Amino acid sequence: MDSARGLRPYDGFDGEVHRTFGASTPSWPTRATPPEGAPNVIVMLVDDMGFSDLGCYGSEISTPALDDIAGEGLRFSNFHTTSLCSPTRAALLTGRNQHAVGVGMVSNNDPGFPGYAGELPENQPSMAEIFRHNGYATMMLGKWHLSKDSEMHEAASKHSWPLQRGFDQYYGFLEAMTNFHHPHRLFEGNSVVDTDSYPDDYYLTTDLTDRAESMIRASKAADPSKPFFMYFSHGACHAPLQAPKEDIARQRGRYDKGWDEIREERLARQIELGVIPPGTELPQRNTEEHLDVEEWAGQPEEHRQVLARYMEVYAAMVESIDASVARLRTVLEELGEWDDTVFLFLSDNGASREGLTHGSNFYQRLSSPTTSTSEVTEQDLRMFAEDEIGGPRSWAHYPRGWAMACNTPFRLYKITTYRGGHTVPMIFRAPALGDTAGSVIRQQYVHVTDILPTLTDMIGLRVPDSRAGLPANPVDGSSFAAMLTDTGAPSAHTEQYYECNGNRGYYRDGWEAVTMREALQPSASLPDRKGLVPLSQEDWELFHVDRDLNQLHDLADSHPEILEELKAAWDAAAWANQVFPINEGAGANHLRRPPGDAVYEQPLRLGPGTPTLERYRSLRLIAGRPFRITVDATVDAGSQGVLVSHGGQESGYMVHLEDGRVHFTHNFFGDMTVLSGPAPTGRVELVVDVALPDRLTWDVTVTANGVEIASGTMTALRGMTPFQGIDVGADRRSPVSWDTYSRHRSFPFDGELHSVAYEPGVRTREALDALIEEAVAVGAALE
Repeated sequence: MDSARGLRPYDGFDGEVHRTFGASTPSWPTRATPPEGAPNVIVMLVDDMGFSDLGCYGSEISTPALDDIAGEGLRFSNFHTTSLCSPTRAALLTGRNQHAVGVGMVSNNDPGFPGYAGELPENQPSMAEIFRHNGYATMMLGKWHLSKDSEMHEAASKHSWPLQRGFDQYYGFLEAMTNFHHPHRLFEGNSVVDTDSYPDDYYLTTDLTDRAESMIRASKAADPSKPFFMYFSHGACHAPLQAPKEDIARQRGRYDKGWDEIREERLARQIELGVIPPGTELPQRNTEEHLDVEEWAGQPEEHRQVLARYMEVYAAMVESIDASVARLRTVLEELGEWDDTVFLFLSDNGASREGLTHGSNFYQRLSSPTTSTSEVTEQDLRMFAEDEIGGPRSWAHYPRGWAMACNTPFRLYKITTYRGGHTVPMIFRAPALGDTAGSVIRQQYVHVTDILPTLTDMIGLRVPDSRAGLPANPVDGSSFAAMLTDTGAPSAHTEQYYECNGNRGYYRDGWEAVTMREALQPSASLPDRKGLVPLSQEDWELFHVDRDLNQLHDLADSHPEILEELKAAWDAAAWANQVFPINEGAGANHLRRPPGDAVYEQPLRLGPGTPTLERYRSLRLIAGRPFRITVDATVDAGSQGVLVSHGGQESGYMVHLEDGRVHFTHNFFGDMTVLSGPAPTGRVELVVDVALPDRLTWDVTVTANGVEIASGTMTALRGMTPFQGIDVGADRRSPVSWDTYSRHRSFPFDGELHSVAYEPGVRTREALDALIEEAVAVGAALE
């Protein structure tokens, strides 16, 4: 070796030698370095929080940590998102309109159109990738919801998972929601967290905050000079509404007065705080069909206590978020980093109306989006009496009367394109804001797509013009950096289209045109189907929102020319942003699935030791079809434990042995059915046959070595339930049967389990294809 030259590359090497040993001038590869004085950045996104749910926005809920930060920074009273979770996340992380980056709907759907792909495009750099490109450490906690549900399993390509989209570290869940007491599937990096059960006092928000603290401490210990970017995406306050029992107890009695009075009190505080201007009127209770709210005083006394408890749980969830913020601030202050940290807080959309008229302890029971009412059931009353609402046995959601109060002073809710759907709180705190911080509320129009260009502008980040060798598109958002220190700086974001689930809207220079997709109703021409109104015949409303911020006065008749201009602008923006084909309301976009999904419906054999099968794969084996489960096991006289389970307290089924008997347990939103029969010994083949005489019914037959031992009829599981995947040899995490769990926890089988096989029956594919074809035809006619 020639010591003057150092190590000699092997023959044919055509790369670059970055460092040579023994050379007079060392050489290292160039690494990204942050701009001088670059701050840490925390973007905290919460789920389904209404505009008025923080103390500093008029709420009675105690949020001192966020109120203090708002006092140091800025509150925005005219900040807007996309009205729905996945689309807002896509717009936040790319600075582009949601359809333009393929996330026009929640990522659970993939109908095959560019605007609704359910994942970020390959060419567009994410916020995390931009920060990492500029030398930041990047961390993420919580809800992702930007991957297709068919690509959340261990064998997936993972190209749309957090680590592959720019995060160095990730801890959270990939789906829309999870159980806060018993999360169904957590990830650390790209790996599923392996656990059979959680401690009795486990709570997801606390766990996520523990991990956030750890990430910050570890990063700053390793390299104090390196700034970090943290995207903390809370699962709260999305359903299921759950909170620690002691936190719920602190809210006792706060909501006994009901949503009408709470709403009036919040409006008064908002005016006092300057969040909204004096003289702002409170809209009447929402009266739109299927979105209406009943008078609180008209509810039976016995029901009011249940309805109030739902809101107590929600308030406890909001307070848990505030506690999370307080903990992060304490850590940063201890490390001397708080004064060098930019902190943003926002919600992804307005409060949710998914609890319908009266809420529910198992809100997925209310699976039809057009159901006009829900009832306070005997089960709800019993769970209230047993103090179970908000605990690990419930999957609660409050009634939409509380969503109306949470969105004070705006009309309607999440998914609509009225302001209750997309006007949310946003707090921006930065060390450089100076004396103007906290003293003035910014009332200029700001959109979620503006956050990325604002951060890159104020910090001086270099933005890549390509990703994966493909040219990136320019962002749609506009920087509001000038607005941070100049109260009078005008908004650079002067117009914006809205579309969510067929609802449409367009904002331009203080005017807003809005229409709502007509509720699906039985029609005279299709009495057994849901009728639709053609898009061209839907009524639009027009509001001068600079003067009428909560859209009380429709000016469509007095200013038809402005309305027509905004409608034409919406059409142009829709074509430019891949909005078409719009969700026409006939259901085609929810029925279509990629051809490749058929692999998830093939027969499957699971051996002992197989980790929990992912939710979507598990569901495809049983959804809308007959199926057979065959368990091969060696059973002794005293053998007991779970052979197979699928689901949790939200709904599911389980086969287990106990006291010499075989038990098939069926949980339909807390309503339990158990079929039992004698358990043979020796090598046993247990078969569970599930027939579907109609789409709402399961006929279940259990046989042991060819002999029928039990049978019965029960309600078919449907929708996204069971939400937890298939387990063999135990009932992990949230249990199907709480009674069994209370005796045995996850109850691992103590005999010899050889295999569990699933044989999905024939789903009437022809019927499904015909349904899709009909939906497309109806939608095409109406568009």
